Amino acid sequence: MFAVSKADAVDTAAEETRQQIIDLLQGFTIETTPGSAAKIPDYREHLRPGARVAVTFLPGSDFADTVATARRLRQEGFEPMPHFAARSIPSRDALEGYLQALKDSVDIKHVVALAGAVDSPLGPFESSMDILETGLFDKYGIETIGIAGHPEGSPDISPSGLQEALTWKNTFAERSDASLYIATQFCFEAAPIIAWDKAIRAAGNHLPIHIGVPGLATIKTLINHAKACGVGPSMRFLTRQARNVAKLMTVNAPDKLLLDLARYKALDPDCGIARVHMYPLGGLRRSAAWSYAVADGHFDLKPKEKGFNVTLHIE
Repeated sequence: MFAVSKADAVDTAAEETRQQIIDLLQGFTIETTPGSAAKIPDYREHLRPGARVAVTFLPGSDFADTVATARRLRQEGFEPMPHFAARSIPSRDALEGYLQALKDSVDIKHVVALAGAVDSPLGPFESSMDILETGLFDKYGIETIGIAGHPEGSPDISPSGLQEALTWKNTFAERSDASLYIATQFCFEAAPIIAWDKAIRAAGNHLPIHIGVPGLATIKTLINHAKACGVGPSMRFLTRQARNVAKLMTVNAPDKLLLDLARYKALDPDCGIARVHMYPLGGLRRSAAWSYAVADGHFDLKPKEKGFNVTLHIE
């Protein structure tokens, strides 16, 4: 028999961890807005062919801008995933018109259905469930639908309300032609995500999870986005770092978060996390380059499981 040295065991464990991280980042999705699209000369400079790109709809926006951005993404070789914000849709006819426009110009296959950050609905739709129930997404041949997930809760919906909605969406998925998945808000620590996944799994969730991860951005930028989005428990991760004012402009990378989630996904066969969705809060160029570097294995693990350093230089 051959004895396995301690060093060999450590190397093997490290290589397993590296592969777990690489596996988690495969096929990551990312997002853009019509406003940021105007500042990007060519998405092909930052994204690889076939990448799925969510097109965020902001309150007060014109859906025609969503259609134009989706068309451009398709022309440049990507799969657009436009957001449908229920409370910003004035009527059923308008919803069908949006889908028809996307079908005509993009042959859209992938969408994200959300309630939307509007206090008073512009039309008859209060929630994403209302627009799903119309049956229009099936009518227009939509293949995948992302629905909202809240690992750290929502300031607008009670925990029981969130669970009731998720139960309804699981049931809806059984009668829809489309495949549903959960697209979550971004978080900064793994513990709340893992606890939430286990809790909704125990309550009957069967939908795969696309976990929201904040891309490269300064601590100050992340704090501002977190406050605006109502991100809860893992905010302490940021506030700890922000105690030193000099660190507010330090760029934070989600390496420890991804390491912890990769290990959880690898070790728990019932883990619901299917892939990562990157929120490019500090800009698409930098977050995309960093994410591809990780997916390609261009990183070195930090000591004591504290994360990893990307070896590809990103300005």
